[in-house]
Amino acid sequence: MATHLITGAGSGIGAAVARRLHERGDDLVLFARDAARAKELAADFPGARTLVGDLSNPDRLSWALGQQSPPDRLDSLLHIAGVVELGPVGELTPKAWHGQLAVNLVAPAELTRLLLPQLRVARGQVIFVNSGAGLGAHAEWSAYAASKHGLKALADALREEERPNGLRVTSVYPGRTASPMQAKVHRQEGKEYDPARWIAPESVATTILAALDLPRDARIDDVTVKPGR
Repeated sequence: MATHLITGAGSGIGAAVARRLHERGDDLVLFARDAARAKELAADFPGARTLVGDLSNPDRLSWALGQQSPPDRLDSLLHIAGVVELGPVGELTPKAWHGQLAVNLVAPAELTRLLLPQLRVARGQVIFVNSGAGLGAHAEWSAYAASKHGLKALADALREEERPNGLRVTSVYPGRTASPMQAKVHRQEGKEYDPARWIAPESVATTILAALDLPRDARIDDVTVKPGR
């Protein structure tokens, strides 16, 4: 039975991935921002374990994991949690920059650092759910896109560093996906949100599972998923 640690399992792509892995009987470790959220996730995914830590405060993640019991081995670490705040460069505050960089980039780097020993034991896989914004930036997307461009650099460097240890590292770049985050983006853009126009989270989950389940004689480094409509 494979063991997967997932951030962002409470909604959107993360929830879709967690459901698929849970349904097939894999062992889940779900990362939650606080004890209340951990209790909700445990109820949604019976039998799953939880870890509590605040991704918006990466400096405290080492302490948080030290108070708990992470698994001894991990077949995959799935970085799916993320935050977004749009705005022109001339108006974005340091708080907006720090908030997005912390959750979208620094926290994944720190969690990966802390869990590399368990991943190496299993010769496992790290999957970073990035964004189309990690490949190009548009007006009012500077801070979010910067965090996602940084996430690509993190994945690329990690892939080269950990190849001798047998780890696979995959970046997934979804286009606009029907999720609570996308609803928030539309509110910030002042646009009407129609989830039927965008990728279903389950379709991105299918892509992620394909990368996870690929035989070990091959690897998927980067994959882009775009709306098909």
